[in-house]
Amino acid sequence: MPTLFASPRLRLYDSDELDSVLQAMARQAAALLPSTQVALIGIQRRGEPLAQRLQQHLSHQTGQPELPLYPLKVKRYADDLKVLHAHTELTENPLLGELDLASTTLLVVDDVLFEGHSLLRTCAYLAQLGARRVYTAVLVDRHVCQQPIHADIVGVHLQVAATDIVECNVPPYEKEFCIEVWRHGAAR
Repeated sequence: MPTLFASPRLRLYDSDELDSVLQAMARQAAALLPSTQVALIGIQRRGEPLAQRLQQHLSHQTGQPELPLYPLKVKRYADDLKVLHAHTELTENPLLGELDLASTTLLVVDDVLFEGHSLLRTCAYLAQLGARRVYTAVLVDRHVCQQPIHADIVGVHLQVAATDIVECNVPPYEKEFCIEVWRHGAAR
């Protein structure tokens, strides 16, 4: 019986497939979000360019101007899932303090929902600033989240070993837009 991983690296989605995934995510967002007083929050690094792509798809689908986008730097893990910070580090964005968050619906965008630390920390920060309506969107949900958080919009559902690395390659950080899985301990 063949195994899923003949090599340590497996490409699951290419750029064209992910463009279709983002179009579907934009349709879900358009149905979920009100028509006014909406902003996107892109979790840096890869959540921000994903939010930009989603922003463009939403504008194209709805015929409305692009939604404002605010980057937010949140970090806990390195790309290889090594813990960098004991607590999830968040760098505040002062522009968010200028918004009327009590009457603005926010859509937080990230690449992978793994254990949920980044998404939970982001939503807690936004609530602290006065946000009342916060939705979340992730390109990949691994279904191993350990925090009391979920994604309202999910592009791809993946169930791989908890030790495997799901890598979302997103320009401008990588050359190609794709999703790959790396077997734990395999050479990269």
